[in-house]
Amino acid sequence: MPREYRTIQEVAGPLMLVKGVENVAYNEMGEIELADGTKRRCKVLEIDEGNALVQLFESSTGINLESSKVRFLGKAMELGVSGDMLGRMFDGIGRPIDGGPEIIPEKRMDINGLPINPAARAYPEEFIQTGVSAIDGLNTLVRGQKLPIFSCSGLPHANLAAQIARQAKVRGSQEPFAVVFAAMGITFEEANFFMNSFKETGAIDRAVMFLNLANDPAVERTSTPRMALTAAEYLAFEKDMHVLVILTDITNYADSLREISASRKEVPGRRGYPGYMYTDLASLYERAGRQLGHKGSITMVPILTMPEDDKTHPIPDLTGYITEGQIILSRDLYRKNLQPPIDVLPSLSRLKDKGVGEGKTRADHANTMNQLFAAYSRGKEAKELMVVLGEAALTEMDKLYAKFADEFEKQYVSQGYNTNRDIEDTLDLGWKLMGILPKSELKRIKDTFIEKYYKPYTE
Repeated sequence: MPREYRTIQEVAGPLMLVKGVENVAYNEMGEIELADGTKRRCKVLEIDEGNALVQLFESSTGINLESSKVRFLGKAMELGVSGDMLGRMFDGIGRPIDGGPEIIPEKRMDINGLPINPAARAYPEEFIQTGVSAIDGLNTLVRGQKLPIFSCSGLPHANLAAQIARQAKVRGSQEPFAVVFAAMGITFEEANFFMNSFKETGAIDRAVMFLNLANDPAVERTSTPRMALTAAEYLAFEKDMHVLVILTDITNYADSLREISASRKEVPGRRGYPGYMYTDLASLYERAGRQLGHKGSITMVPILTMPEDDKTHPIPDLTGYITEGQIILSRDLYRKNLQPPIDVLPSLSRLKDKGVGEGKTRADHANTMNQLFAAYSRGKEAKELMVVLGEAALTEMDKLYAKFADEFEKQYVSQGYNTNRDIEDTLDLGWKLMGILPKSELKRIKDTFIEKYYKPYTE
């Protein structure tokens, strides 16, 4: 039987102190029953000698210290999971918000999950096609990988997230593919954009959505990604599905952690974020991966907006340590109207070498990837020289590289948010652009591939 207490001592904003409790555990769920019989959910944040500090999921308005009672439920927050979740939308604590019926759960799972034993992890090595050339061709996403997108405030990362969610698939495999999408602290307008985007394209049929709006409580924001990952673990490891998890925006999640930490009067770390933020983020990111003996997998694309466009800010900094690379969106490319504005040179997928090549994409993929990076890098240098010294100071070869950089941005990177390119289309486009350069410049590609694919560039 749940234990009931009428010993609420104090309510301060979202926090409440309950005295004289017994056998109550950290992270345990509770219910507050008001005098009129309405109930509100809460979670235990701290236990100190019989005093429990709890965080409310809803407003504290109307809680009367004398007539309200608290009931601790003896379990952590759980999500009722079932195959019927596909095609449904939920709020940040797992309640349906699409007008459909409640889910009849096959089982209930603790949303905090368990880390995958490193010895039980299978190495990520299967290519996932997103249909976005700048990712597939140059910073390939691999099944079981954690590949974040680092964006800046105001850039169209929502469009890119929706595009990846609509288009992503494991090629050559008949195994079922699902998308779990969690949005934290977004505006109603953004939530509408995602819902309409998924519905219009039919992607909603294979998706599970968790939406937490900007006006929802901070503590709900901390449970949203855990709800999503619990649904993903169920679909991946019990239903044998390939699951792509998209989390946006991790910055809003970290800010809610900071808000909760400040309300608990904890000693702040760098920029006011709690000292345990690294551990907390790791407890989310490390739930991605593949497990030995299971067909399913969880691939994760967290999206975060870098405060003040600063890569060294604690959120992108810690995220970069835990994950396997990053896709970086650039404000400069956005000003040039590139869609999506992916800056391929500082972007990196640490596992891309494992997901490309014969039998996965195409035998020439690794060579063309290296050559495109090298040519684009030199082309950007040539363009910078042109700005300083003028075009007359460039050699004929430098001018070719500058032209390559322009065409590469226009045709390869900027493909729009509704174009879905197969990996063959992406590789062929790379070869078409390399035709701007003479054969002698393609020093990173085997001669056999040059003979097979190289053609001089035509407009």
